[in-house]
Amino acid sequence: MKISGILLIVLLASFVIVGCSTKEEPMQRPNILFIMSDDHGYQAISSYNKELINTPNLDRIADEGVIFSNSFVGNSICAPSRATMLTGKHTHINGQIDNSVSFDGSQVTFPKLLQAAGYQTALIGKWHLRSDPTGFDYWNIVPGQGQYYNPDFIEMGEKKRFEGYVTDITTDFALDWLDKRDKEKPFCLLLHNKAPHRTWEPDTLYLDEFKDKVYPAPENFFDNYEGRQAAAEQHLSIRATDMDVNYDLKLNIKGRFGLVDHTRRMNEKQRERWNKHYQPITKDFLKRNLEGDDLYLWKYQRYMRDYLACIRSVDENAGRVLDYLEENGLADNTLVVYTSDQGFYLGEHGWFDKRFMYEESFRTPLLMRLPKGYNRKGEISELVQNIDYAPTFLDFAGVEIPPEIQGKSLKPILIDDKNTKWRDAIYYHYYEFPNEHAVKKHYGVRTQRYKLIHFYNDIDVWELYDLEKDPTEMHNVFGQPEYAEAQQKLETRLAELRVEYDDDTE
Repeated sequence: MKISGILLIVLLASFVIVGCSTKEEPMQRPNILFIMSDDHGYQAISSYNKELINTPNLDRIADEGVIFSNSFVGNSICAPSRATMLTGKHTHINGQIDNSVSFDGSQVTFPKLLQAAGYQTALIGKWHLRSDPTGFDYWNIVPGQGQYYNPDFIEMGEKKRFEGYVTDITTDFALDWLDKRDKEKPFCLLLHNKAPHRTWEPDTLYLDEFKDKVYPAPENFFDNYEGRQAAAEQHLSIRATDMDVNYDLKLNIKGRFGLVDHTRRMNEKQRERWNKHYQPITKDFLKRNLEGDDLYLWKYQRYMRDYLACIRSVDENAGRVLDYLEENGLADNTLVVYTSDQGFYLGEHGWFDKRFMYEESFRTPLLMRLPKGYNRKGEISELVQNIDYAPTFLDFAGVEIPPEIQGKSLKPILIDDKNTKWRDAIYYHYYEFPNEHAVKKHYGVRTQRYKLIHFYNDIDVWELYDLEKDPTEMHNVFGQPEYAEAQQKLETRLAELRVEYDDDTE
């Protein structure tokens, strides 16, 4: 009896030790919630920048987890970025170099690998890759770019129209799937918002949200592009007809696309609210008869108010999903990720849109709330890229990362391993030229301090930026004697990366 009592005490102690250890150790197969919006610039998240908008729900992810200050894409345009996210490979390898081709769904993607490993997988929202999704137990996507109001969704091949606002509906579908999924399996849910993609049509609830707000134009709003040929020849300027008063700014005035009816899919109540908001704006605009700088600054204000009102819906719906995880006991064992398919210009250089390797479109927001057991908090400054998402998710799930994946798992950074050797440079390549925005083909390398870009095809121009001294990229110092050593090192590093990533296209 005495020996049995001792054994019992030892066994109980062992269980206590194991139990405590388990609580402190990272969970082996966490759920994965990946929320990605479309064209959401990091400047429009208050964790990054408090001057434009307050995003309390997205900030929750950063406040309770980590925020990446040097997160980038490999090709700043919708379909290529999405293909990179799925495959962990640059676009010249996965085949999705621009928006015109269909994604090859037969290739290896992280959802397929998670699915094979026992995860329940779902994709809801914007897809934009032309082919049908593969690797998902459930998918429900908007066709093409989708519609903001009363949108169509394609659910497992069947197209239906739904009443409401697209960001709300996308979240409704996501929460419904979370409720009905197989609770015995870990899940991987990709929730892809259409917003805030052009033409920035806010929910009628938020049309007046920023109507009286005046946004100071960026310091380089009136950039004259001296020494930067490609920047001078673009067609994504707020200060030109590239941003249309009808198509983009919703004025009831015939623009270069004709007279677009933004209310054509709306019900009577939605149309009434829309007209109540925009008709006075049209009337006021015609009365002002603006020209020159006054016109450009007026357009900038209109753009920002609509764009940020779309972000309001994105933030509110992110909060709905975070609340669901908390209320259903899923928060501790779920990796929550928020990002955008690329960055976006909010008036910098006088622009909207993306595509360039300049910071505002090259950088993308990346916020992560980690499962229990991962203690890294706050800002992460290492250079990371969207090729890293796929290997990171596989690593968290304990799934072997295929050798053809070009990205690196972020897990060593997230467990705060001081011995982790990380990359010193990242690679970029944009291909879609000619198109309506006239952004030249280019590739380049970025380090913590410098950026080297080569524009090619119909021009042959190099640009070099010292981001420490010139963070807004106004001064091309390529060829200047004082940067000769840095330039030579960057040219060498760029050549090395083109070999490493097997990119000989030009």
